[in-house]
Amino acid sequence: MTRTARNKNLNRAKAARKDEFYTQLPDIERELAHYQDHFRGKVVLCNCDDPRVSNFFNYFSRNFEFLQLKKLMTTCYKSQERDVFSRHDSEKAISLEYCGDRNRNRTPDPEEIGIKTLHGDGDFRSEECVALLRHADIVVTNPPFSLFREYVAQLVNHEKKFLIIGHQNAIKYNEVFKLIKAGKVWLGYGFKGGAAHFINVSYEDYATAGDHKEGMIRVSGVHWFTNLDHEKRHADLVLYKTYNPDAYPKYDNYDAINIDKTKDIPGDYAGVMGVPITFLDKHNPDQFEILGTLASAGYNGDIIGIPFLGQRDARAIVNGEVKYARLLIRNKRIQP
Repeated sequence: MTRTARNKNLNRAKAARKDEFYTQLPDIERELAHYQDHFRGKVVLCNCDDPRVSNFFNYFSRNFEFLQLKKLMTTCYKSQERDVFSRHDSEKAISLEYCGDRNRNRTPDPEEIGIKTLHGDGDFRSEECVALLRHADIVVTNPPFSLFREYVAQLVNHEKKFLIIGHQNAIKYNEVFKLIKAGKVWLGYGFKGGAAHFINVSYEDYATAGDHKEGMIRVSGVHWFTNLDHEKRHADLVLYKTYNPDAYPKYDNYDAINIDKTKDIPGDYAGVMGVPITFLDKHNPDQFEILGTLASAGYNGDIIGIPFLGQRDARAIVNGEVKYARLLIRNKRIQP
C-alpha cells in the first residue's frame, strides 16, 4: 500500500469516527514545552478528544497549576460514566470541565471534573461545541485530517489561538496557504523526523519493522500548526550556498529558480526561489517572504501571489520535468 493510500484511509477512518487515533503524551509534552507563557490565565479547549484516553486531557489536567490555566474543557463521544477514565461506551456525547485541583492531591480526580451530557453528537461544528469554542482562549487538539480545512476556518472565524496537528499536505490547501502566506498560521516545533506514531488498536500499521510500534500507526509528514509565536519561528536559516545558474535552473513556466532541498537555498540570490513545502519548518518571516505556490490547480484551486502567466497548468516544471509542489519565496535581506 502506498503512503498516499495509507493517508487516505486514515482520513476516512477519522472522519467516520470508526477508529480512534490518539497522540502520544511524549509528543504533546515535547511540543507544549515551548509555549508555557501563552497559557497563563487561559481557558483551553480540546474539542476533538475523548478524555478517557486522550493525552491532551491528561497533559493539561495534570499540568493545570504549573501552566496556571483558568479552565480546561473537552468534548468527546461515547462515555458519560462518572469515572471518566473508564472505557464504557455510550451513544451520548459529553463535555468535561476542569478548574483545577481542589483537594490538593495533585491528581485530577473524577469528582473534580464537571461532566455534562450533550444533546448532539459532540461534533466540533455543532451549536453546543461552538458555544464552548466561543468561551475558549486556546484550542489544542488533533482534529480529523479530512476536515482540516473546515476546522481551521472555524478557529480563524472565531479569532482563536490554537496549536493543532495536521498533515503537511494541508499547506497546499488554498484556504490554509492563504493564512500561511499572510503570516496568520505557521508551523510549530514539530515531531521527531517529521512522523508520528498515533495510538490505535484497530488500524493496520504499515510501518517498516524497525519503526513499527504495537498498537500504533505511523504517519509521516505530520506537523503542529499554530498561531502561537515561538522562538524557533524567528531563528535564521543559515545559508552557505552561493548562486550558480548551472546549479539552479529556472522553471519553464515561471521566472524563479528551482531548489530541491531547503539546505541548498543560496545566500546571495535576490530573485524568486521555488522551495519544497518542507521549507516551512525552517521559515523565518523576518528573513524570507512567502510569495505563492507552484502546484497543480487540482490541489488548491488557484495560485496565490504568482500569476498563471497565461497557463492553465501551474505545476513546477524544469526542462520538461514536473516537480513536486513548491513554495515561492524571496530573501528579504538581499536587494534586487
